[in-house]
Amino acid sequence: MNDHRVNIIGVPISAVNMDSALQGITGYIRNKTYGYICISNVHTTVMAHDNAQYHAVQSQSLMSLPDGKPLSVVGRKRCPQMDRVKGPDLMSRILELSAQEGYSHYFYGNTAENLETFIAHIKERYPGLKIAGYEPSVFRDLTQAEEDALCKTINDSAPDFCWVALGAPRQEIFCAKLTGRVQSLMIGVGGAFNVLAGLIPDAPLWMQKVSLEWLYRLLQEPKRLFKRYATTNTRFLYYLLKERFEKH
Repeated sequence: MNDHRVNIIGVPISAVNMDSALQGITGYIRNKTYGYICISNVHTTVMAHDNAQYHAVQSQSLMSLPDGKPLSVVGRKRCPQMDRVKGPDLMSRILELSAQEGYSHYFYGNTAENLETFIAHIKERYPGLKIAGYEPSVFRDLTQAEEDALCKTINDSAPDFCWVALGAPRQEIFCAKLTGRVQSLMIGVGGAFNVLAGLIPDAPLWMQKVSLEWLYRLLQEPKRLFKRYATTNTRFLYYLLKERFEKH
């Protein structure tokens, strides 16, 4: 797939919608193109703008999908077919498709308890789904021996997809580091395990459509998200305005 991207505050975001993203992803699987896919939002885009190393991680991905509504809104002005690709929705579509195509999956990250709940849920929701394996996060950097062992475990189980739920920017950096060592398509999906398992409620559709999902999430987790939204959202708007002013 020729991954066409648009620059949003200087960060390349894939100009896709759900259907074209799925087409590209299944193409990677058919061709055994291994690497990683980023699920990008305002938070990760601002971090990539501000940090050269993280910018490289985002830029070198096979795709950086516009998960955040603001990214798709800005991108659509430059590429009309571009639309939002939410991480949990993408994961659901791929798991549904897997029952027909026989794709297998490895899941890495989250707490042991939440991961078990998630695995039980997807086994019930997607009968016949091939689960190659799963392992919770240790919530710290892996030692070299642990990293080597994880790569061997994943490769020995030979999954088509390796889903990584460590949160941004850790999961993207992790995937970039393991590229070339893990023979699987890695996708960093943040809280998607918890959303699909029903542990974290998704925002009502009407709030998603009017770009108020951030408010819903803030009300759910005010302590964790207030500082992020107060800083990164403000910086994102500033960078957009600055970019527009400089062009004129």
